[in-house]
This record gives sequence, structure tokens and C-alpha cells, in this order.
Amino acid sequence: MRMNDLIAKKRDGLELTTEEIRYVVFEYTNGNIPDYQISAFLMAVYFNGMNKRETLDLTMAMRDSGDVLDLSQIDGVKVDKHSTGGVGDKTTLVLAPMVAACGVPVAKMSGRGLGHTGGTIDKLESIDGYQTSISEDVFIKNVNNIKIAVTGQTANLAPADKKIYALRDVTATVDNISLIASSIMSKKLALGADGIVLDVKTGSGAFMKEEKDAISLAQEMVDIGTGAGKDIVAVITDMDQPLGKAVGNSLEVIEAIETLKGKGPDDLMELCYVLGSYMLVLGKKAKNTEEAREMLKDVIETGKALDKFAQLVEAQGGNPEFVYDTGKFKKASIVMEVQSARSGYVEKIHTGDIGEVALILGGGRTTKESIIDLSVGIILHKKVGDKVEKGETIATLYANDPDRLSEAKDRLLSAYDITVTPAKADILVKWIVSKNGAKKY
Repeated sequence: MRMNDLIAKKRDGLELTTEEIRYVVFEYTNGNIPDYQISAFLMAVYFNGMNKRETLDLTMAMRDSGDVLDLSQIDGVKVDKHSTGGVGDKTTLVLAPMVAACGVPVAKMSGRGLGHTGGTIDKLESIDGYQTSISEDVFIKNVNNIKIAVTGQTANLAPADKKIYALRDVTATVDNISLIASSIMSKKLALGADGIVLDVKTGSGAFMKEEKDAISLAQEMVDIGTGAGKDIVAVITDMDQPLGKAVGNSLEVIEAIETLKGKGPDDLMELCYVLGSYMLVLGKKAKNTEEAREMLKDVIETGKALDKFAQLVEAQGGNPEFVYDTGKFKKASIVMEVQSARSGYVEKIHTGDIGEVALILGGGRTTKESIIDLSVGIILHKKVGDKVEKGETIATLYANDPDRLSEAKDRLLSAYDITVTPAKADILVKWIVSKNGAKKY
């Protein structure tokens, strides 16, 4: 088998065999195919696409290029959740304890963030002592004992994807549905869950800006998961404004804790109920999403979900007192309120700009080596549709570097569009995508 023949085959729009796709993935991962040939191959895929079978084969080959987690020692139906990412998306911190408190095992491996804020793992490190790296044995033991573990991903998880994505990033071949879907799903399938719920974001703060593109990506990922023998559903959700009110690492953990107490923002709580309901159905704990929602409401109202989060923290070496007393989190040294220059209604929040504000303050990474300031961030007091008076506080900035405040304030003010006519927020949950297709929520 010769790589130049496979490049020509895909260039000419022909279908690759399973064996040919696995040859490309494994030989490149092992260093036997040079970058320039894979770059040409990716460009051919970008222009000619892959059919569903090819996309599944690519995903499975990337999954099999490294470690595949064996969760068979964990009792029950294991369910995972993945979000395509957004600003203020701290859903896992709320959702995982809720679902675990209902009896569904949540064996969660999450990543670090590269961008406006840290990932789930970075956020959890704002809790004193929390260990984001634990052995596989301890990981499995914790899920069996308390139904939950949240840790960092193993170094050798889908290494082919890491190498291929690095090339896609510098060869303008990122934006292809087959390549995006296989990249995401190769890692999800390597984590070994029986069921997967996908939260696919759409809007100005999402990778998929257009709703139709988000649906296409969701359907592709659902088809891959179904082809791999998994129970899977995708939920298309709004990211035209930040989720919740907090953006920043420790601030988002605090908001997640308040949500577990039943005192969080309505949009975050609702999203967790929707995603959690599907997780309970896939986990065989509820017959339908209506029954599942009642179960989830119960663990919030009784405090069982909050206690489950405390159990998770303690099991991974953290101080559970942080869960019951958020005053223990490290505070930023500077707090600045930002006032509106005009009266009216919030018509739009440029979500990406809010993420940039967090990055300016030091809450995110520009490179993998960047050190995150976990205490900085933003609290949004006004969201889309809210009435605002001139001089009223629309957001609060939390910072440690005074030199960054002026730029952060200007960027935040420019992120708000305030109009004289009343405005309305977009629908939070838009579509449900299953193996049977997409339907409006």
C-alpha cells in the first residue's frame, strides 16, 4: 500500500476501504508517513468529504491508535457527556453529581482548556487539594464506590487525533464535518462509556455558528456513536450568550455549587435538567425524560446532588468544605463594577468578546504552557432581554493585574448591544438529534 496512491484515490473522489484508512492513521501515528503527505490527504478529504462508513472507520482507527479505557469493572450502565464548548459552560460540574446522585455511574475524563478559560479539570483545581490525575484503578474504584470520578485525560488517548488535528490547524482543513466529528468521537469512544449525551452548541460563542451546521455535526456524531454500538443522543443548545452568569474558573465552580443548591441561573439549571434527563434514560434509570427530570429535581431539592459533589471532591483529595462554604475559594484582589453608558434593553451579548475579557484578565491560555489565574473572571448581571438603566452595573470584573483592567472593561462594554426596544433571548434548547434524525425540542 502506498500513501501517494491513497491521496490520489481520495483526490479523485473515490471511497477508501477500511484497511486503507487504518493504514493511513496507524502509519502516520507511528511516524512512517511524513506530514506533507497527510496534509495532502487531509486537503483531499476536505474537498471531497467522506461517507458515513469512511467517517466511522476514521474515528475507530483514531480511537484504536492509543489507550481505550476498559470500564467493564464498573457496575451499571456508564454514561458520558460531551460539550462542544462555549463561554461559561460549567455544565459538567453540576450535571455529573446530579446524575451520579440518581444512581447512574459517571466515569468522566475531561480536558484542560486552551482559550478564554480553563477546561473542567482546570476549574476543579481551584478546589484546594483536588487531584485531577488519579490512577485507573482508583478511578474505577471511586465510580464503583460513589458513582462518580472526574479526572484528566490519559496522555495516550487517541494520539492519532492529536497529530492530525495539529496539521488540520495549520493547513486550513479544520472546518470539515467528517474530520470534526471523527476528532471528537475518537476521544469519546476511547473513554469506554456505554451511553453518550452530546451538547452541541450553536451561535456566536460556538464553533458552529449556524444552527444547520450544528445539526449536521450532531447527526454525524450520533451516526458514528450508533455505528460503534453506543446509545447516543445529541442536544443542540444556544451559545449566543454565555451560559449562566459566571465566566472564569473558580467563579464558575462557585456558580455550579450554587446551582447544586438550587440557587443557580435558570439557563444553567434548565440545561442540566435536559441533558441529565437523557443521561438517566440512557443509563436505564428512567423510562422517559419526564420521569428522569423529576428524579433530578429531587436530588437538587434534597441536597443529595450537592453532597455527591462533596463526595467527589473528598475522594480525589480535595477539601469538601469548599462545597459547603464557597468563601474558602481564593479571591481576586481587584473587583471592578462596570456600568452601562445608556438605558435600554440588552439586545445581544457578543459571546466571543466576553471570552476574550476572561483571557485578558488571565483566566485562559494562549498556549498550552500558559499559567491560568484561577481567581479572575466576570460576573454578568445583565443577560439578553434584561432592562438596563444608565449607570446601572451590567457586570463585575475580578482581576489581580491592574494593568489589564482598562482593556478588559472596554472589551466588556463593546460586547453589549443595548437597544431602546425590548429584546428577547433565543431558545436555550433547540433540537434533539438521535439515530432517527433531528426533531425540534
